[in-house]
Amino acid sequence: MSLDQKFEGAVEAVKTLTKRPTDQEFLELYALYKQATVGDINTTRPGMLDVKGKAKWDAWNSKKGTSQNDAKEAYIKFVDTLLAKYK
Repeated sequence: MSLDQKFEGAVEAVKTLTKRPTDQEFLELYALYKQATVGDINTTRPGMLDVKGKAKWDAWNSKKGTSQNDAKEAYIKFVDTLLAKYK
């Protein structure tokens, strides 16, 4: 199975969680997904009043410089830990 197939499997598997991960875990999942699918962040940071948008931007920005393949591998491993914890 290729890395892309494993990644897509992890994207689908995360939808089967029966309990809600923490906000911090969601941010990590979001950041790894965006880095894996888009690459380095390509938008400006949201304004002060957009607290949720800023948190997501900061999480994604923290992955800057990570290759898309490395981000996919990290995403797969992170989903595995979430499945063990929340399935």
